[in-house]
Order: sequence, then structure tokens, then C-alpha cells
Amino acid sequence: MIVDPLTPVLSETWDAERSWTLETYTDAGGYRGLEKALTMAPDDVIAAVKDSGLRGRGGAGFPTGMKWGFIPQDDEGAGAKPHYLVVNADESEPGTCKDIPLMMAAPHTLVEGVIISSYAIRASTAFIYVRGEVLHVLRRLQRAVQEAYLAGHLGADIHGSGYSLDVIVHAGAGAYICGEETALLDSLEGRRGQPRLRPPFPAVAGLYASPTVINNVESIASVPMILERGPDWFSAMGTEKSKGFTLYSLSGHVERPGQYEAPLGITLRQLLDLAGGVRAGHRLKFWTPGGSSTPILTDEHLDVPLDYEGISAAGSMLGTKALQIFDETTSVVRTTLRWVEFYKHESCGKCTPCREGSWWMVQVLRRLEAGQGTAEDIDLLLDMSANMAGRSFCALADGTSACVDSAIEYFRDEFVAGMTTPAWELFPYAASALHAPADTVGASR
Repeated sequence: MIVDPLTPVLSETWDAERSWTLETYTDAGGYRGLEKALTMAPDDVIAAVKDSGLRGRGGAGFPTGMKWGFIPQDDEGAGAKPHYLVVNADESEPGTCKDIPLMMAAPHTLVEGVIISSYAIRASTAFIYVRGEVLHVLRRLQRAVQEAYLAGHLGADIHGSGYSLDVIVHAGAGAYICGEETALLDSLEGRRGQPRLRPPFPAVAGLYASPTVINNVESIASVPMILERGPDWFSAMGTEKSKGFTLYSLSGHVERPGQYEAPLGITLRQLLDLAGGVRAGHRLKFWTPGGSSTPILTDEHLDVPLDYEGISAAGSMLGTKALQIFDETTSVVRTTLRWVEFYKHESCGKCTPCREGSWWMVQVLRRLEAGQGTAEDIDLLLDMSANMAGRSFCALADGTSACVDSAIEYFRDEFVAGMTTPAWELFPYAASALHAPADTVGASR
């Protein structure tokens, strides 16, 4: 049940003066969740997160508390090894832009979540893995961690609780593949970031072959409020199986792009109303519910609930809630080509279906964009897609296949047209520029 159109919780202080400082965060009630957590047993903290229904906000939607519960806590075997928390802040999915604004505007929300989460899984060291290109965010996080140490929220014997924690902010080298959790672990260990074969899973043999929890920024940042206000407060928002609030990122052909924090289950129609609608004089053609690696949807899906079950039933995935909006001036062939070019470039090359398949997909899509496609090209794309999906160590190949398959499913006629007519003649590219004037509709490439 949706209780409010918008629920500013994570974003509550984003518009405050110097919102990134410890002073601002504390004045708004920051670190109260930590105070409460330290009075509880670690297992009770895990139980609270389980009871809240919080699911991972990084794409898969796996229950966060359940993931924490997989960490062995016995005194022998894997349980006797050090435990680690790793925060995946390597945000790089095309269209995804929620974690970087969160860390920029309110880094202490994440830092507090890291401390509580580490306490729950009995970790004494935590890592925040950030994209190296976002230097401004890296510096802001480093300063927030420093402030937390100076305030006694981090370090030895935190607030006299007997619990100690060190947090390390690590800058990645800028590889999309390192957003995959096991490739991220390899990168942290100083190796080339490539996905690992599983099992063993990170909960048993993760960082340095020790039990490790890997969670997304938004997932961890949601924890302090759950501890402070209680799991019932959190689960009262959202839907039956998709609890709580989340950040929806609207971009593209929309009047007011940005972050919209709302309960899970809100619809795109509602979000577009809040964002001023599709840009003036145009209509919605297609959109992504969770970034470019999720199958596209069309204007037929405006009223599908934006939760894990609703989007899955519509044939896509909620992913990172990166809602890319495209109007009728956009060429689907060109858009799909740009996405596949990205995945080809970012493929780590470890798996042959992904490495070779993405390269050949680009060649075929370029032909179709130029109006030089053949009668076999559509079936060839679908055949390559079928030979990529589910046949690699990670989901990069699956994401590549998903955007191609769904584009052909909903807009096959544009791919057929690519056998005779260039995409830039059918859809003049200047017209799809965000602030294109009306006289560009008939413009050429």
C-alpha cells in the first residue's frame, strides 16, 4: 500500500546548507540509529533488518537481512576468519545516478549504515569501493569518514561499546565490470577485476577468502532509519513483497529530471506527473525501468507498479530504478547500438560469448543504423543473443541480450526499416536532443 506520493528519507537533508557535514547530519538526527544498534545484540540487528523487508537496491533485490544471515558465525572454519563488509559504490550502469548524489549530499547516511551493518555481521573492517572518476565524491566520503573517526563513531571501542571498526574508502580504476560483486573483490585484492566462478559464494569465501557481505550504497544507507524508527515503520511503506522507499532516477526526455524518493510500487505515470511529464510537445515512446541492462518497456506499461514483482510480471527488471525516458523522436536502433557499444567496451573479455557476441552485435547494429542491413540480420541478432544469455560468469552478457531482445520485440519495424533506410533519416538525431527546437524535426544526421 502506497502511503504518500513521495517519501524524503534518504534525501531529507539534501537541500540543507552544507548537507554533507557531520554537524548537519547530527542536527537532523544522524547517528541515533547507531546508538540504538550498539545497545542490541548483533543478531537482533540482523533480525530487525530482516523484519523490515529491506531488499537490495543494487539490482537483484535480494533480501538484505537474509544475506547478512548467511555469514558463518561459528568459531571454526570460515566463521573463525575475519568478516568484511564491502559497499559497492561503483555506480556505472547507463542511466543510473542515485548513489553518487546520495554520497555527495549526505555521505554520513552511508557511513552510519556501514557502522551498523558491520556491527551486525561482526566485521572489524569495512570497505567503500567508489568509482575513481568521481573524485569529488571520493573526497567527500573520505572527509565524512574522518569526521566519524574524530567524533568517536569509528575506531577502537566505539562509544564504549567494546566494538571496534575501521572503514577504508577505496578508489576503483573505472571499470564497469567491477560493479559485479566478485570482480569488485578481485579489484580490491589488487587483481584485474573479473567475475569469479561461484560457489564458493562471498558469504563464505569473499574478500581475502573470508566471509564477506557486499551491498549497494542505497541498501546500506537505508539501515540507520530502520534501526532508529523500527522495522514496522519501514515495512508500512511500499507493497506486500517490496517494502519501503527507494530512489527513482528519472532522466532523458522529461521536464524535470532528477531523484524522486518514493515508496516502492509507485507507477511511472505518477512519477512523470511529479516530474512535469515528457518534454513539451512530445509523447513517451519507450523507457527503461532499471538502466540499460533491463528490457525496455513502452507507454503500455505506464501503470505497472515500480516494484520487483510488478516489473518482473511486465517482462523486465526493476534493477537500479534508473528510469530513462525516450520520446517519439528517438531511434530504437540507434539507442540499442549505443548501449551495446558500451557493453562491448566494458566487457572484461573473460567469457567468449560476451566478448565475441557483443563485438559482433555492434557490427550488425551499425549496418542496420546505416540502412545497410540484410534480411538475415534480425534473426542473427536474436541468435547471438540466445548464445550469450546465461552463458557467462556474470550478468553483463545477459544485460546486452536483454536490451537487444526487447528492442526487437517492441520495435521490430524499425529494425526492418534498417535494411533500406538509415536511422538518421527516419529519426533525425538533432530532434532527439533534450532541448531541440521545433525546426529540427526535419533535420538530417
